[in-house]
Amino acid sequence: MGEPDGATVEVVRSYLVSAAEEMRAALVRTAFNPVIYEVYDFGISIYDAELRLVAESTGLSRFLGANDYSIGKGVEYVGVDNLEPGDVVLLNYPYWNAAHSYDATLFSPVFLPDPADPDGDGTLIGFLCVRAHWMDLGAKDPGYVLDSTDMHQEGIIFPGTKVFRRGEPAHEIVELIRFNSRMPDLVIGDLHAQVAALRTGERRLIDVYARYGRGTVDAVVATVVAAAEASTAEAVAALPQGSWTAVDWLDDDGITDEPIRMQVTVTVADGRFTVDFAGSSPAVPGPVNLPLGATIATARVAFKAVTTPTEQTNAGHFTALEVRAEPGTLFHAVYPAATFTQWTGTVALELIYKALAQGMPERLPASSGGDVPGFMMVGTHPDTGQMFAVSNNDPVGWGASPDHDGIGPVNHLCQTQARNTPVEVLEAKTGMFFERVEIRADSGGAGRFRGGSGLRRDIRFVTPGEFLSVIKKTRSRPWALDGGLEPDPNQVVVFPGTDREARVSTKRTRVEVGDRITLLTAGGGGHGDPADRDVAAIRHDIAEGYVTPAAARQIYGFEDYP
Repeated sequence: MGEPDGATVEVVRSYLVSAAEEMRAALVRTAFNPVIYEVYDFGISIYDAELRLVAESTGLSRFLGANDYSIGKGVEYVGVDNLEPGDVVLLNYPYWNAAHSYDATLFSPVFLPDPADPDGDGTLIGFLCVRAHWMDLGAKDPGYVLDSTDMHQEGIIFPGTKVFRRGEPAHEIVELIRFNSRMPDLVIGDLHAQVAALRTGERRLIDVYARYGRGTVDAVVATVVAAAEASTAEAVAALPQGSWTAVDWLDDDGITDEPIRMQVTVTVADGRFTVDFAGSSPAVPGPVNLPLGATIATARVAFKAVTTPTEQTNAGHFTALEVRAEPGTLFHAVYPAATFTQWTGTVALELIYKALAQGMPERLPASSGGDVPGFMMVGTHPDTGQMFAVSNNDPVGWGASPDHDGIGPVNHLCQTQARNTPVEVLEAKTGMFFERVEIRADSGGAGRFRGGSGLRRDIRFVTPGEFLSVIKKTRSRPWALDGGLEPDPNQVVVFPGTDREARVSTKRTRVEVGDRITLLTAGGGGHGDPADRDVAAIRHDIAEGYVTPAAARQIYGFEDYP
């Protein structure tokens, strides 16, 4: 058939996006685990029969690009000819899954029934993919693995295993999952929630093909993918052309205290946007190595942000992007490298922006807080006697731009559709009591435009257990631009005010009733000379508590405040 008219294109495209959002709603409504239904730690994607991304829902930004990589590996492993209607495949092998082993990817084929052959399998029209974080799959430690040295310490692995066959659960596989989890009710519940999301998407995808016909839908998909490719090519051509290199450091790998070098070179030339991680550290013993798919997903977030940020994503948006990382290095983990603590991707996103800011300073803000300050408590709930492991990713300040202050505290750039876990959930489901949660004065980097503020949490423990802090940028400051000032980095202070007080980053800490921990998240970097900041803006900062009068006097030379 010919090219569909514009109205048909928009109706069908919107239907596909709506189908992805309905999958999201089904997952959120039925998930057992707060990290899914509160935090939105998931990614949902719809593909055509050729595995081209055609629609996605809002979720964790870096998961969506990862889905593309992992479903390709999963379908290749299982084989298209071995997929049948109603099948659901589980993949968490990190080097194919583009994530660590607890980010469980479930995908399923979709077949369009043939009315002339009601007993047949029909025609393959697409694939659905739902990725979400499971709380336990039998790794060496409960909750989160901070010091593994190979993949086999990180939980049971499924390389592409059918957990549903022709619509029915594969009992032996489900039981294998159940008996390899410390929290089986949560994990099996989330498995079924993801399957519910897949079934929702299957109904909607079949409906749109049945309603408009395969020829029309396939033509629409081809049209929107081509349009995305064209708009992205135009955006890449409009970017400054050149090559820029940036370096940053991770605190450590969880095994030694040695900082880990990260380097990226971004080149924009000849219609290509190349992100090359040459110069970064070789793979390290601890679990901060990044699978290649996760590295590609990180680069995609940055690429989309500077090319077509307002367009809903499909496969055409990434044709011009090339990502390079040598096997066996920090950004291309290979078996059996440990990969569980993947905060490397968070810091690497800022690293890509740091490189780009050299060539297009008018388009890029300063660094945000530079990391996702994550924490978790693991223990036994006194009311239920059941084990719990509940996490939160704390907000940071975003960096100031050439023309406005940074926002904050908000979630890090790499997960802007995600949310933090509410205090009410954390207190009800764990042994943490939050004595203070407040914006940190003077935490944003000063400048003509000020970086956004970070956050302070004071936690008192009302039950014993383990407190896990997961932060990989506490030693080096977030970077500023054009003469702005760099803020203090993230900090975790365990047992403050006692003879056991210490500053830590990524650590598993045993806590007892009455112990306290303070988390201080970083603000964003400043932009421009602080001497050029508007007096009215300084006055507003003081009135709102973002900046103290003492800091205003010291940094800005501002004395006019009662």
